[in-house]
Amino acid sequence: MIGLLRGTILDKRPPHLLLEVQGVGYELEAPLTTFYDLPATGGVVTLYTHLAVREDAHLLYGFAKVTDRDLFRHLLRVNGVGARLALTILSGMDAGAFARCIQAGDTATLVRLPGVGRKTAERLIVEMRDRLDAIAGITLSSPGVAAARPPATPLEDAVTALIGLGYKPQEASRMVRAIDTAELSSEEIIRTALQASVQ
Repeated sequence: MIGLLRGTILDKRPPHLLLEVQGVGYELEAPLTTFYDLPATGGVVTLYTHLAVREDAHLLYGFAKVTDRDLFRHLLRVNGVGARLALTILSGMDAGAFARCIQAGDTATLVRLPGVGRKTAERLIVEMRDRLDAIAGITLSSPGVAAARPPATPLEDAVTALIGLGYKPQEASRMVRAIDTAELSSEEIIRTALQASVQ
């Protein structure tokens, strides 16, 4: 089992990431919450990893925080939640925000995530409520209190909002990369990206 990698970022195209570790290139998938914390291409990063072995492939997932990796693993144990949906959930909200949704029974917020219907949201709340204590470092603050994190950039806010509108993480990232976002507010980035997508 590969549990951690430290290496140089060769390429990053959300959700895909190429990391060179002592001459070996590892292809990983990572949630957008991890991409927000990554240095530029050429920078050195340490990622906590999860290796999924399937009949047709070995898939490696990377996370900036061990808390996110542990939450990902617990999500995989929920009936009906696979790696793709777990990655989408962690792209749409950080571990602290997810914990607050579970604590508050907030299905309305969960169903805004692409691929999460009401039944899945209800199942997440029931099955994850007792598992949160087992995830080291997760912030179990009261509902409505934002988790402490650096302020998001307008670009990050725009990508998160597009995911909330139902776009896949990689599609949302591609939409904002296609426009000049310099000096634009998050609302202007979102509006421009949506206008471009229907032209």
